[in-house]
Amino acid sequence: MDSNHSATRRVASFEIFYTQFLNQDGVACGDLPAFAQDREQLRAMYQLMVRTRAFDKKAVALQRTGQLGTYAACLGQEAIGVSIGHALKADDVFIPAYREYAAQFARGVPMRDILLYWGGDERGMNYESGPSMQDFPLSVPIGTHVPQAIGVGYAFKLRKQPRVVLVSCGDGATSKGDFYEAVSSAKVWNLPIVFLVSNNGWAISLPFSRQTGAPTVAQKAFAGGMPGEQVDGNDVIATRFVLERAIERARSGGGPSLVEAVTYRLHDHTTADDARRYRGAEEVEAAWARDPLKRYKIWMEASGNWSAEDEDKLQLEATATAEAAAQAFLKTESQAPESIFDHLYATLPKNLEWQREEVAARGPVGSHA
Repeated sequence: MDSNHSATRRVASFEIFYTQFLNQDGVACGDLPAFAQDREQLRAMYQLMVRTRAFDKKAVALQRTGQLGTYAACLGQEAIGVSIGHALKADDVFIPAYREYAAQFARGVPMRDILLYWGGDERGMNYESGPSMQDFPLSVPIGTHVPQAIGVGYAFKLRKQPRVVLVSCGDGATSKGDFYEAVSSAKVWNLPIVFLVSNNGWAISLPFSRQTGAPTVAQKAFAGGMPGEQVDGNDVIATRFVLERAIERARSGGGPSLVEAVTYRLHDHTTADDARRYRGAEEVEAAWARDPLKRYKIWMEASGNWSAEDEDKLQLEATATAEAAAQAFLKTESQAPESIFDHLYATLPKNLEWQREEVAARGPVGSHA
């Protein structure tokens, strides 16, 4: 500090802590949490990661062959979705962005419904079973879904319910006013919210270093007066541990917090993007060395929780599951075109009735794609 400066005392200071249990080589680098002693939980987490990657691969193939609309892959970020799915309780609420498919699968969303969504069929947002029935649908507009967590969290507080809302977004969303408004309100009302930011290094083609001067996303929590921390988002054990801690703090009255999961987007932003235009092959190759599935599989095998026979069986099952979901999607009868009017109003206004009738008279045109 300049010796001529009039400041005489420090009024605030902050630190960002980073959590990792498994390094990129699959070697444990600290004492593992209690759930890591439960073999069945460990296996279930890995199985969900593999199934999600198989689904992701199939969805991209459907889009490339003209059978699905634009799709946002989650390749390289599966550990985050799995951690969310295992950390939340059944009566909590999840407000997702658009890469946490594993969390949605864990909470009861069928794979077919995700394909319906990206195929332009609104029935893909009508979750009909499991905890997902109270969750929000995918949100493609960047950041606009984050303030919805304030309303949900406030409802829980008013009702005195021990429930938590977790809202996820990407690093790009944290540059939007929607995000800052939510963070600003959450601690003022001490709401049971966990803000999860998947920092995959890129907001479409804009690198993290060009969208913010802040060295971390986690420190943006301090502007709202809440805790903020980083976790290795490619380490499924660490990510689940940090999320569970934040969720239970919120549930017990400790208020909101922000978790920045540091990861990497191994695929293009969406199937409408070509990431080769703005990032080098060396960067992507280096990121593959941090692959969440690779490191977890190595540790699982070394700890006696997984075998080559288990792997062969799972790969076949995961591929078959993804294929079955694709066929279910392709065989789903298209919505009646006039259904576009059905969920806009409780009672359709007179000036729209004739439009609905006209669309109905024309009949269906085209398909999901």
